[in-house]
Amino acid sequence: MHGVETVLNVLGSVALLLWGVRMVRTGLTRAFGAALRRAIAACSRNRVTAFLGGIAITGLLQSSTATSLLVSSFAGRGLIPLSIAFAIMLGADIGTTIAAQILSFDLGWVSPLLIGAGVIAFLSSDTDKSRHLGRVAIGLGLMLLSLKLLAAATLPLRTAPAFMAMLQGLQDEYVIAVVVGTLATWFVHSSLSTVLLVMSFAGSGLIEPKLALALVIGANIGGALAPYMAQSSADVAARRVPLANLMTRAIVGVALLPFLGPLVDWLTLLDGSATRMPVNFHTGFNALASLVFLPLVDVVAWGCRKLLPDKPVPDDPGKPRHLDPNVLDSPAEALGCALRETLNLGDRVADMLRQTIDVLERNDAKAVKAIEAADNAVDQLYEAIKLYLVQVSRNELGEEDGKRYVEILTFTTNLEHIGDIIDKNLMELAAKKIKNRYAFSAEGMAELRAFHSRVLDNLRLALNVFTTRDITLARRLVGEKASLREAESRTADSHFARLREGRPESIETSSIHMDVIRDLKRINGHLASVAYPILEAAGELADTRLRTAPDPTTGQPAPSV
Repeated sequence: MHGVETVLNVLGSVALLLWGVRMVRTGLTRAFGAALRRAIAACSRNRVTAFLGGIAITGLLQSSTATSLLVSSFAGRGLIPLSIAFAIMLGADIGTTIAAQILSFDLGWVSPLLIGAGVIAFLSSDTDKSRHLGRVAIGLGLMLLSLKLLAAATLPLRTAPAFMAMLQGLQDEYVIAVVVGTLATWFVHSSLSTVLLVMSFAGSGLIEPKLALALVIGANIGGALAPYMAQSSADVAARRVPLANLMTRAIVGVALLPFLGPLVDWLTLLDGSATRMPVNFHTGFNALASLVFLPLVDVVAWGCRKLLPDKPVPDDPGKPRHLDPNVLDSPAEALGCALRETLNLGDRVADMLRQTIDVLERNDAKAVKAIEAADNAVDQLYEAIKLYLVQVSRNELGEEDGKRYVEILTFTTNLEHIGDIIDKNLMELAAKKIKNRYAFSAEGMAELRAFHSRVLDNLRLALNVFTTRDITLARRLVGEKASLREAESRTADSHFARLREGRPESIETSSIHMDVIRDLKRINGHLASVAYPILEAAGELADTRLRTAPDPTTGQPAPSV
């Protein structure tokens, strides 16, 4: 029973450590995400500034994995060269050792101070940045607390026969120890957590120094493996950055593995503390990697291009262009990405709508198939935006971000509905017209063209309203909805007049003509809906469109409802 309790205490302490690391990373990303990305761009002038920038940025984030994902995104979009991105990662590897150095000292008394201050800042502040910084303070406090709990939880393990037998089996199997450290770090996605765990075990006397160093080598390799695996589905250009980092860490790790004994002697002379030895080695490992490979960043970049050459990729119209997964921890930026992708979706729907009138006029069967394929791409984009927004909503959204989230989701849904109307309704009418070889009258075709042109103009206006949230444009869009109803009525009257005249073309195409007008009006209704939340927030909407009727008893107008 005591053994189960000990295992649970260790697992709970490790989980608390991981959670603390995550809180620090997400808090800083949400508070300074945009600033960090600007800093990465600013420090990309040359390899030295890139290296120093990587140290500074990761010293704050305390996650080389997070930095790797950010830098990979930049490199994947061609914003920074691969050699510069690799130089940033060399600095990031050193930056992630800063917290390990600080936490290797006895700072247990700071833990309650940080947690208390963080909770007060989080609960008492109304601003998002203060709440995120409160989250950072809580995370640091939890990391310190977890190390204290971990030290206490591992005390019984010194007398546990099974655990000691397992460690004894690793004592001379340092290659296996490296593999264990690599897999453990890949699993938790944090080399810092693994190094701190090894530090705690070494300080408690559970593992001997050479085994601790082997596990730290594994932690460094695993810290580079995690972002490489996370980018497995990304573009080739984005995958090269974590590959370069993984290659260099593996090379340094393999080179140092035969010299664990001399390294222990040298580190003992530097600092005899068993607790600090793994941490000092962690820093020295990354310093050595930087010293060796910083002058060779161009060579490493060349090698990565050979290992991962560019592949010709056909243009997929349904593939999103702007949904950056690396900014999901920053809701404002992520919503900006979703907005840009929604505009891309709107452009594709506009292309479908623009081609529709030509199909109806020219009876082009190939164009019908092209529009059907375009609708499939629209459906794919819609699903991608929707799933991206779901991921964004898992964060704490402020009031303004929450409203924008709903607006984007609603507008993308309406755009997808418009695509379905074009594909399922208008193209079905076009196919019927083509099959029966019908032709609109000259007057009827001119009316359809004019009506279609107004709806197409309103689509462009709706995209502008969605982007700018301008009240004047929103009022104009809603006004166009009423104006279009009048245009529909006039078009119907003209069409019925031609029917009374007995025009053969009008009689044959009567149902198609009226259904096209109806579907175009439905499309316009979906477009106008983007303006209503903007006008409602500005107090520009009346409570009802119903005209007030007189009270039957008094004859006076009834109050508005």
